Formats: sequence, C-alpha cells, structure tokens
Amino acid sequence: MRYHSSPDFHRDTTERIGILAVNFGTPDSPTPRDVRRFLARMLGDPRVVELPRPLWLPILYGFILPLRPARIAPKYRKIWSTQGSPLREESDRLRGALASLLAQRMMAPFSLEFAMLYGTPSVSESLQRLRAAGAQRIVVLPLFPQYCGATTGAVYDQVNAELAGWRWLPELRFIAEYHDQPEYIEALRESVVEHWQARGRTGHLLISFHGIPERYFHQGDPYFCKCQKTARLLAEELLLKEGEWSVTFQSRFGPGEWLRPYTIETLAGMPARGIKDVTVICPGFAVDCLETLEEIDVENRAAFMRSGGERFEYVPALNARPGHAALLAGQIARHCQGWTQVELGLHPAALPRDTSV
Repeated sequence: MRYHSSPDFHRDTTERIGILAVNFGTPDSPTPRDVRRFLARMLGDPRVVELPRPLWLPILYGFILPLRPARIAPKYRKIWSTQGSPLREESDRLRGALASLLAQRMMAPFSLEFAMLYGTPSVSESLQRLRAAGAQRIVVLPLFPQYCGATTGAVYDQVNAELAGWRWLPELRFIAEYHDQPEYIEALRESVVEHWQARGRTGHLLISFHGIPERYFHQGDPYFCKCQKTARLLAEELLLKEGEWSVTFQSRFGPGEWLRPYTIETLAGMPARGIKDVTVICPGFAVDCLETLEEIDVENRAAFMRSGGERFEYVPALNARPGHAALLAGQIARHCQGWTQVELGLHPAALPRDTSV
C-alpha cells in the first residue's frame, strides 16, 4: 500500500482536536441521476445489504438502479426547499449550534466537520480536512443514537478505510451510541411536551424507528433492543401509561421480513381499535429527512387518515434544538477527557435558548 504523506504535522504544531460528526446522507439534488448515485453508494455497501456481492450487485445494477430512482426522485422533490435537501440544511444548522457551544466549553483549539456516509461531504473528505487543520486527536460521532451495524458500523468502516492510507495516524475515539443518555431522553421529552403545548395532546404516542431486516437482529445486531430502551425511557419521562404509547419500525426495503410491527400497518389499523388521534416521533433520526418528512408526515399520515383517523401530529426531529446541541456537546466533552481540559455539565436547562451561529 502507498501511504499518504503528512505535510501538515510538525513537532511544534499546536494541540488541536478534530471532531467528525457523521450522518446517513442525501442526494445532491432531487433528480433521478443524483438519486441513482446516492442509492448506488448506499445499497452497494455490504453493511446495508448483507448479501454476497456476486448475488446482490447484478440485482442492484440490473433491476433496482434502472427503475427505483425515477420513483424516489418525486418524493425528494416534495420535501426539497430553496436551500436544498432538508437533511443537509438541518445538519448545517446543527453544526453551527454545536460549534458555538463547543467554542464556549472546550479549552483547546478544535475543528468540527460534518460528513455523510453516502453523500457530500464524504467521510474521507472530512477526515482529510481535519488532518489539514492539524488535528492529531479525533473524536468520531455517528449521528445515530441507537447502535446498528448498518449505520454506526458503516461509519467505522469508512473511517478505517480512509485512515488505512495515512502515514501518521491520529489518536482516535468513537462514540458508538447515546440511546439511553439522560440528556438525549430529556431532549426528546422536551420536544414532545413543547409540541403538545403548542398543538394539543393526543391520546397515543407512536415511537417509530427505522427498520432493519429481522435476520440482522437474529445474527446479533443489538439495534432492536436499543430502540426499545429509548422508547421505554421516553415513555417513562412523559409519564405515559400502558396503552398510551407503542413502538414500530418503518422504511422497509425488499421482500424479506423486517423488524415488526411496521409503522404504516400499525397506523392504518389504529382507528379500528379506537385510536383516532396520534402523535408520531422518530427518535432515531438526528435531523429531519425523507424518511420523516415524506414517509411519516405524508405517506403514513395519509394511511392513518384514510383508515378513519381524525388527527395526526408529527414531532420534528431534534434538528438544531439547543438540547440536541447540548447532548452532542456533552458526549464529545466526555470522550475528550484526558486529552485536554473541558468544561462539563452541559445540561440543556443551563443553556441559553438560542445557541445558533
């Protein structure tokens, strides 16, 4: 292997910490061409589709990619704004809020980069920017609260693939998950309470997570259990009783069995069981994207209302809320201990309401 030189590292370089936050990704535009490129990256990753490559790649390139982008692109167009992809727009806002908060709390120079697993900027490009900035210690923060091999595992893979070509490796720390951290549960609780205060409370809270093939769970992926714990802790903090909340899984792909119960089937069946007003929250998504804005708030809403539902409320993702930036800053600070002096105690209640920059 040919290793890259490291011209930006010098013995007298000022100590700098690099922070890499990674989300899933988005097409560069809502056109079939860019959607195809995005799907090819995502569905071509063995972490996402765990089938033998000689079996899967002919299906992917022969059947899925020639047809699926034309069906998916209109969904992206529904949610696209004048600023572009909602996921990228919200990620930029979150990056600003997080950078502002870290600037107040970290007692050492740092560089913060946001990257996308299957979009731009890539994990590789963002790591190279951190190296160019002189970061010799790097914290990697996958923006997936519940650990899953298909998401957090993919971040590990891409980070390691880039670093495999570096001559001078940085000290590296990964934040694998934060599904049960008090700051995370509090941020979720606060978002639901504020939504109910503004829009009125419903009789049922549906907590929907992105699904994975059921066989991944049977093969040892802990994701299902992490989701259940997040939901239980949130329900406890909201003082919900049995029957007032439930957990479902969305975003199936392909013919196989995925984690159940399915969100859209559950919503379609609720009115017949007497549940005609529902609030839906998707705690596994750090920022809003196609799966929340179109799949949940358009398609699943329609399924619920067609079946006799009367009121459907969607609680937005945490996005750039002060509590979200605070919990991420707290995770980063804890993982930087021993590297530099940092100020801890980043509870959302102690923060000013507006931390955007």
